[in-house]
Amino acid sequence: MITITRVNSKNKNFLKLVKLLDAELALRDGDDHSFYSQFNKVDLMKNVVVAYEDGIALGCGAMKMVASKTMEIKRMYVMPESRGKGIAIKVLTALEDWARELACEKCILETGKRQPEAIKLYLKRGYKRIPNYGQYTDVENSLCFQKEIIIISRE
Repeated sequence: MITITRVNSKNKNFLKLVKLLDAELALRDGDDHSFYSQFNKVDLMKNVVVAYEDGIALGCGAMKMVASKTMEIKRMYVMPESRGKGIAIKVLTALEDWARELACEKCILETGKRQPEAIKLYLKRGYKRIPNYGQYTDVENSLCFQKEIIIISRE
């Protein structure tokens, strides 16, 4: 059974998974990797989730506030041998639920054209392609997405 735990960016399992993510992205992005890595620092991220199965960390994701009521999804990763089990969906859903609890109205994210699995995941989960934002505006390899999240009234 997969369990999702909320942590912060100091969590040792999250940091271990991020190192693996960075190594994989360095291969996929090639010469572009140093550009992207400057925007993926995890120093002080408060909103991080780690997916576990039998106490073993298999996946992670994080988010950070980038504008009023807008969270940016970051550092999504699942161990290669654990892909295809729905872990990424659980991680993404946990982040969206957390964003909703924090009264956010949308989540945005950037991924690369060389990451077809990620693109497929985001489209499947209701993300819509948007113009590249911020530091990704003129980056040809970047694709940006957005999803409106509905805040559920507790009345």
